[in-house]
Amino acid sequence: MKSIVKSDMKSIVVIPTYNEIENIENIIGQIFDVLPEINVLVVDDNSPDGTSDVVKKMMEKDERVHLMTRAGKMGLGTAYCDGFVYCLDKGFEAIFEMDADLSHDPKDLPRFLEELETQDLVIGSRYKTGVNVVNWPLSRLILSYGANLYTRIITGMPIMDATGGFKCFRADALSKIDLKAIHSNGYGFQIEMNYRMWKLGAKIKEIPIIFIDRRSGVSKMNRSIIYEAVFLVWRLKFGLIRLEKKSQKLH
Repeated sequence: MKSIVKSDMKSIVVIPTYNEIENIENIIGQIFDVLPEINVLVVDDNSPDGTSDVVKKMMEKDERVHLMTRAGKMGLGTAYCDGFVYCLDKGFEAIFEMDADLSHDPKDLPRFLEELETQDLVIGSRYKTGVNVVNWPLSRLILSYGANLYTRIITGMPIMDATGGFKCFRADALSKIDLKAIHSNGYGFQIEMNYRMWKLGAKIKEIPIIFIDRRSGVSKMNRSIIYEAVFLVWRLKFGLIRLEKKSQKLH
């Protein structure tokens, strides 16, 4: 089904990958079905399963597909930051984060672009209107919901889903963040990016999405990612992470 929303913004979806050969062609195809005018950048951490080879073949036939291949498994946060730098350098105006595993529905993309007309950051929220998560075990749901409640309480940031990875930045707002200063990954990366945008005075809006857990491939979640996020919120609260200068305020 084609998108009924036409945005004048030059847009791109950044998709970090590590061993996503089962999903990558499918997710890119679905994105183009919804928004034919959009671009996709795959940031691949030298996946041994040949993910980047699939993307290279797609690039040969489609100029909307871009690929950045990194030396090894360096983490989600740095993958996004490297991807963001590429997108900003290429003059893209709307920059998405999206998972490769089909847990984020491409049909939601036009809603993000519509909201981005008046916002600096649009977040696809699993918890804006209750709990909209499918196929997660109760233990993981409690962990995720609890992590977001914990983040709101400690940081004061008024975001229901600070750990979600489906979002869209307005490039002129994203460019105010010092991407080289970010070293967090996983949940922590998402929290830190939201926090930095919030402290910049960005206009942030959450829109409800339905999150469906991956149907193929292997989750990259591990304990180190969780522990990083637990301590990161305190570092943000007490100013132990250098943020952008006050003169960089957006509004």
